Amino acid sequence: MSKQQTTLEELQANIGKSVGTSQWRTVDQQRIDGFAELTEDPQWIHTDPKRAAKESPFGATIAHGFLSLSMLSAMAMDVLPTIKGQVMGINYGFDKVRFMNPVREGSKIRGSFTLMEVKQRSDQEWQLRHGVKVEIEGQEKPALMAQWLSLAVVVPS
Repeated sequence: MSKQQTTLEELQANIGKSVGTSQWRTVDQQRIDGFAELTEDPQWIHTDPKRAAKESPFGATIAHGFLSLSMLSAMAMDVLPTIKGQVMGINYGFDKVRFMNPVREGSKIRGSFTLMEVKQRSDQEWQLRHGVKVEIEGQEKPALMAQWLSLAVVVPS
């Protein structure tokens, strides 16, 4: 988990600013195959390198869009701070998820996060909205763009 800590006041002062960019992560065939098995989605464009090389417009297997999306949790751990007094964080959902560019097997991806909103929902619950862009190394067009909503349960000290 991120070792950085911040206060709610600091978060609110940084709305609209970049939070950071994660490390690069390689999307290899083993990762793609594991995701296909877990999600029961063995479509050949993901799991059959020989067929994909011959028949796919991408010339190789590609990662499932949801695999790239699921990797946001690990990417977030690289850069998103915890809130002082936070006892729990919960995924709340996504808005405007767009898969914009396929991630070919062997590519490296990373996530860039921008804090868009901090909204109090109750005495202890805060909703955060981050703009997220998943970049593909060496490509201008990102793999995906999304707005990620999370809830932070914060117990005042």
